[in-house]
Amino acid sequence: TGVLPEKKAYAELGNPVMWLNIMSFVLASMLVATGVAKRFALWFILKFGKNAGSIFLSFMAINIVLSAFISATTAKAAILLPIFMVIAAIYGARGGDHRNNFGRSVVLQNLLYINIGASGFLTGSGANLLAAAIIGGAIGGNIFFSDWMMAMFPMMLIMMLIGYWLAMRVFFPLTPAERLPQIEGGIERLKSEYAKLGKVSFQEKKSVVIFLLILAFWSTDKIHGISPTAVAFVGAIIALLPRIGIIQWNEVDIPWHLMLFSAGAYALGAGFAATDLPSIGVNAFFDHIGIGNDTPFWVLYLLLTGVMVFSALLFESKTMRAMIFVPIAIGVAGRFNLSIISLALPVAFMIEHVYVLPFNSKPAALLYETDHYSITDTFKYGFTMMVTAWLIIIIAGETWFKFLGITPNGVFGIF
Repeated sequence: TGVLPEKKAYAELGNPVMWLNIMSFVLASMLVATGVAKRFALWFILKFGKNAGSIFLSFMAINIVLSAFISATTAKAAILLPIFMVIAAIYGARGGDHRNNFGRSVVLQNLLYINIGASGFLTGSGANLLAAAIIGGAIGGNIFFSDWMMAMFPMMLIMMLIGYWLAMRVFFPLTPAERLPQIEGGIERLKSEYAKLGKVSFQEKKSVVIFLLILAFWSTDKIHGISPTAVAFVGAIIALLPRIGIIQWNEVDIPWHLMLFSAGAYALGAGFAATDLPSIGVNAFFDHIGIGNDTPFWVLYLLLTGVMVFSALLFESKTMRAMIFVPIAIGVAGRFNLSIISLALPVAFMIEHVYVLPFNSKPAALLYETDHYSITDTFKYGFTMMVTAWLIIIIAGETWFKFLGITPNGVFGIF
């Protein structure tokens, strides 16, 4: 169409965010191939999952840890699915005609934690990275891993705890019978799976050390200035080195079709930037409906964050939502002479709320196949959490985000 030169469009395959995605899949494959992720999940459940309530809290903790290291929500779902399915069976939930509230709760809570866990970290998903790259390009700077985590980790934790309370107390309360194991010795199945892993191998220890070093560099990126992509690249190279490495290329599971889709989305974003289409569209829209430049900030904040979170009901791709709504937020900020960060970053924080309907995300589709819950179950629980998340981000805009300097009149001002 002549919007971009071919060379510039194709160059999006070399976008740093693309490489960070690829390297993250290499590192996630390392955790899976060595068995570290499975070992950690089984150990945590066996150590702390002493009763029905603590099992759910254990999965919350597991998801938080995995979210810090694995940037693919589908990979987290694949790792945890066999474990919580076994636990569901132990507590009498086998899906279909044998559904019970334990099964509904353990699957839907994990679906919630898998997605919300990704919101707490810049590297939690490729869509987060894309949104940060778009915002960084607009402000002529960087959105750091440490800044994102400082802003969103407390919000992520609050949303998870509310999700736990709503599931256990309101939507899927457990009867006394559902709180007790229905299969005698069922927990022994998990113990045998854990025993099969044997002693912690040298390869597992190496993978843990690599990941802890990577997380340390990511968390301190504002201090040393090394990009998350460069850090992940070095870690992946070490993991793939002959003889001293941990995995081989044929053990790495990279969804190249998603990578090509992402590159196309980035090229579309470059086209938006070249034509200034988001700003043109925003100005035309506000002129048409007669909203003037004296519109209060919080009206715009409520509108943009609400549109972003509820758009997840219609869109299947988080990447496309980031591509569409983050530039719109940037355009709105430009029209009303507001800080780009104040509108675009809170919009980006709402990317991961894709747990209401089975087509909203790949983890949602995967977990729906367990047949442990109905569309009604997932909608009433998920939609309530979606509204709750929006209210929390509104409250954060007046409190925590203002303190950090994201929204106007901040007193701390890290952004």
